[in-house]
Amino acid sequence: MWTRLALMMGTGGAGTYAYASYAAEAASSKRNVTHELIDDSPAASLNLRKRALDNFRAAARSYRNKKDNQGTFDVLVIGGGATGAGVALDAATRGLKVALIERDDFASGTSGKSTKLVHGGVRYLEKAVFDQDVDQLKLVFEALKERKTFLENARHLASSIFIQLPCYDWKDVPMYWAGLKLYDIVAGMQGLTWSRFVFPEEAMRDFPTLRRVQPDSGASLKGVVTYCDGQFDDARVNVSLALTAAMAGATVLNHAEVEGLIIETLEKGGAPVCKGAKVYDKISGRRFDVRAKRVVNAAGPFADGVRKLANRNSTPMIRPSAGTHITLPGYYASNVGTGMIVPKTRDGRVVFLIPWLGAAVAGTTDADSPVTDAPQASGSDVEFILDALRDNLSIDVRREDVLSTWCGLRPLAGATADENGRVKDSASTSRDHIVNVGEAGIVTVAGGKWTTYRKMAEDVVDCVAGTLKVPDTENSTGPYLPKLLTKHGCVTTHLSLVGSSGYHPALHVGLAQSGVSEGVARHLSRSYGDRARAVLAVAHERRGRLNVPLVKNHPMLAAEVAYACRYEMCATPEDFLARRTRLAFLDVKAAREALPKVVEVMGREHHWGSWRKSREIRRCSKFLKTFEAKK
Repeated sequence: MWTRLALMMGTGGAGTYAYASYAAEAASSKRNVTHELIDDSPAASLNLRKRALDNFRAAARSYRNKKDNQGTFDVLVIGGGATGAGVALDAATRGLKVALIERDDFASGTSGKSTKLVHGGVRYLEKAVFDQDVDQLKLVFEALKERKTFLENARHLASSIFIQLPCYDWKDVPMYWAGLKLYDIVAGMQGLTWSRFVFPEEAMRDFPTLRRVQPDSGASLKGVVTYCDGQFDDARVNVSLALTAAMAGATVLNHAEVEGLIIETLEKGGAPVCKGAKVYDKISGRRFDVRAKRVVNAAGPFADGVRKLANRNSTPMIRPSAGTHITLPGYYASNVGTGMIVPKTRDGRVVFLIPWLGAAVAGTTDADSPVTDAPQASGSDVEFILDALRDNLSIDVRREDVLSTWCGLRPLAGATADENGRVKDSASTSRDHIVNVGEAGIVTVAGGKWTTYRKMAEDVVDCVAGTLKVPDTENSTGPYLPKLLTKHGCVTTHLSLVGSSGYHPALHVGLAQSGVSEGVARHLSRSYGDRARAVLAVAHERRGRLNVPLVKNHPMLAAEVAYACRYEMCATPEDFLARRTRLAFLDVKAAREALPKVVEVMGREHHWGSWRKSREIRRCSKFLKTFEAKK
């Protein structure tokens, strides 16, 4: 890739083409005001799960009583990952009556197991310019624009990060530098900051664990080329998306499984149409129907399974690809919060080493995989990542230093074969997304990536909104400003997520001055944004009994368990340890140690008896084993 990018820099026509195309794109975009919630206080999201069940029960009752179609939602979204929650938010802010059903928890699948990077599309640039491919160039622009939007709308959960590309051969220096300079030019105002070359002395000062001499070749470090990308807390963003959608009027429910679809034939001899789903709430044990005018399938790697509920013989759309990551102690990363990319491992793959929440995350792999509920990292994948780090780090990279491992399934779009009947390998399958209207009129969205979740959601809602009658919301008095709700247009480009609207980078200072340690203050500020003080308010209840750490050497408070149960739809210990906080990803041993305390607090919030507490501990202990690599 980098060789071709260097050639592009020397090709005047290609560079002119790229920049002219960018200028046209930039000229057509305008910055709008940021839309904020009228009431995004924690009280507005109190007991959302109970309220969702009440809404579904009321809708079913209205449908049975034939009350002017009040029991029918405009849109039912199946899947509460990044795309599904994004669709629910987009549709709700357009004035649609929206329901979202998630089988497990928000970000319990692919969306919570990413590399934690908001990529800006640098990998699309080679094909875009080298092949003079306008469509690929549009993907670059889309990724750049969406990355900037992402960082603005989730300010407390996303930020920029410098990433280094080590150069151990002199020919790598101009190659990497030229390729990234072209990327800077294309990015223009959408870029975060310019790339630059750093000499070895400065590079080693910032990243002291970087290897000065490679072990096999004996090549010395010539310098590093750094560029800037985005970084985020994926599961916390996903939870914030779901909460924001609920506060915009969507009825959102996690731990609710779709057991079947409601298929009806509206006209004699007509085609069958999906008009909703049969749902089982795994927490309350209730079963109910959710009826909707349109059904959106955003189930990620499980999307084909949803499609088969409408047609058992449907052709697969998803090509699952497994990606493994490992967590290492923070001292594996740089001193200044800089990440590293190994641009070419021994077998030609790419590995990242990224500082994240005080630890260091390394990965990833890319291999075909069956769809499973609980994918687990293999020992060979873990060793591959460790070997790549050993070639580039001067410290002793040890297997026993691995704090946690995880494996996520990418729902790549387009499981198609070539003329010889061979299906493309997962690494060469496009990361672009598709929106398909298929069996029984179900709208399925597949592919894509975290960076472009908002654009994917916009495309989906554009697809369904044109056929729906949207109410006039000119004089709306709902939770959003009247000017926010529109009849047709998408407004999520400049919509702050819950916790972000009142966030300031110095928020942790005020929290520390209120009496908590700096580490706890930074953690609360980074995780909850402008809701951090509400967490501290919970900590001071009951004479401060919850104002204690959950586990040693980590900043999480026991009060966060109670807060998550009340205000963030946290229903199980797994929800808390893996998604409301990231303790299972950061240190699975610490998560096990914290489990009894988590269950104790959750039991008090959810009124569990001793039998239920014991069951939750057993079930969560089994879940935490998936964060250990298979032998």
